[in-house]
Amino acid sequence: MVLRALSRALEATELAFLKMTDREIDRNPELALMGSCLLVAVMRDDDVYVMNIGDSRAIVGHYRLQGSTEGIINQMEIEDPLSQEDVEMAALQLSTDHSTSIPEEVLRIKEEHPDDSHCIVNDRVKGRLKVTRAFGAGYLKQAKWNNGLLEMFKNEFIGSTPYISCMPSLCHHKLRPSDQFLVLSSDGLYQYLSNEEVVLYVESFMEKFPDGDPAQSLIEELLFRAAKKAGMEVHELLDIPQGDRRKYHDDVTVMVISLEGRIWKSSGKYL
Repeated sequence: MVLRALSRALEATELAFLKMTDREIDRNPELALMGSCLLVAVMRDDDVYVMNIGDSRAIVGHYRLQGSTEGIINQMEIEDPLSQEDVEMAALQLSTDHSTSIPEEVLRIKEEHPDDSHCIVNDRVKGRLKVTRAFGAGYLKQAKWNNGLLEMFKNEFIGSTPYISCMPSLCHHKLRPSDQFLVLSSDGLYQYLSNEEVVLYVESFMEKFPDGDPAQSLIEELLFRAAKKAGMEVHELLDIPQGDRRKYHDDVTVMVISLEGRIWKSSGKYL
């Protein structure tokens, strides 16, 4: 019921946004270009419900036996008879990525547009977007919304099937004693850190700095890695105007939710 309610809310949001776009398109044709990925997590007791479109991610940091693919179900197993050396922190991804990096998504789009050999160009949908699902972005959903755009933004629309979808992925996860925290983040974080690196970083930070902000620290680590890759110091990277800085790292928002009740949220655009 919760997942169905989330799905209906997204459908209503999509319809309202496109209706507004249709109403304002003559005055503001750029609305046809605008859209967004979305990630929603609802927690109630031990139940976590996740809905996403696009490439933001929700992951759970949890303990498991060394070398195992299964989480530890009983917290007592961590303490007795197992030692801390017998367990490791691992990441469980609850969301589903929707981008041209996912072969199934590329195949779906090609199957939906058999007459368009340019539905995927340069690893992007119609050469425009890396993500394959989003709300809004009407110019990739209906041909008519390309009419008022500058020539450089127009698409050759073949057929009537949308090129990007607003169909979400839905997930229900029952929290276990081995689950320690949730990390919700836009895709910019995963340009430089894997799921496993993220949960190990958060675990280490929370152990060393129990009163610190793991979300803020994750963004600082991302900026350090982005600067290092570009061959500069972090302060040099931060001196670059935000628009130009997109060449080095994407916008990023990170939320870390401790299952003990604490929540931290930070956004890279404010740094």
